[in-house]
Amino acid sequence: MRSGNVFARLKNRKLSIRSKLWLSLGAIAVVLLVSSIISVMEYRGMSSYVSGMVANDIYSVNVAQQMADASDEYNLAILSVVGDESSVRMPDFDEKAFTDRCDSLRASLSSKAVLPLADSVEYSFAAYMLTSLELQDVLSSDFIDTRSWYFERLQPRYRRFRDDIDKLAEAVYIDLEQNSETFQSTFYRSIIPGIVAVAVGLLLIFLLIFYLNAYYVRPIRKMRDSLSMYRSYNTPYNCDFPGDDELKDLNQGITDMAVENRQLRKRITAIRNKSSEEQ
Repeated sequence: MRSGNVFARLKNRKLSIRSKLWLSLGAIAVVLLVSSIISVMEYRGMSSYVSGMVANDIYSVNVAQQMADASDEYNLAILSVVGDESSVRMPDFDEKAFTDRCDSLRASLSSKAVLPLADSVEYSFAAYMLTSLELQDVLSSDFIDTRSWYFERLQPRYRRFRDDIDKLAEAVYIDLEQNSETFQSTFYRSIIPGIVAVAVGLLLIFLLIFYLNAYYVRPIRKMRDSLSMYRSYNTPYNCDFPGDDELKDLNQGITDMAVENRQLRKRITAIRNKSSEEQ
């Protein structure tokens, strides 16, 4: 019973003008705040994700270029040894560093379509390195032509290896371009909630203006016109409008005062007429 009485009192409770204004402005502020938070979170989340993919693609391009430079240097060193028949020293090559670059390249690739190309680079590199290790035996052999071995056996594997690196770099470039476009589209997608919030906020502002004009500005003007007619022409104060707030109470108070004032005027007029008759 007590809870029912509480709900009944809350239901019958009148909202003041200040409360209605605060509720209206609060609704606009909440809509703008929530939409702004959603927009910022959407932009930060997508920007972080896409930025990470772009950074990985740039790193992959750099690593692929380093691998290509290292292989070029090593291949030229082998060529110089082949051209200098008096040299029997194998060129140095940091195979572990090259393998570490391959592993880091595989770990940094974000696109599954590029991973098979990374595997191809590793396989062709392994074939090239295995063939290059034959150089020591070729140099010490009297029956094998070093130049024929270099151009007919080693170079095809090197060209295959470089082609695989070029294909990998091209695929990473394409993925980088796609991620850059995704980053741009993410920006436009993230501002959509902000645009919607501004549109909703403007709509709520127009509704608030309409509400203020319909429920406060017009009633006040009607009260002013009725009060002016009452004071100027002594016509009854007649102003009515819907509502249940302080403005309605104020209008009722003015109506009661106008009625009492008319009654008081009638009494004064009656007293004056009676005094005149007695004289």
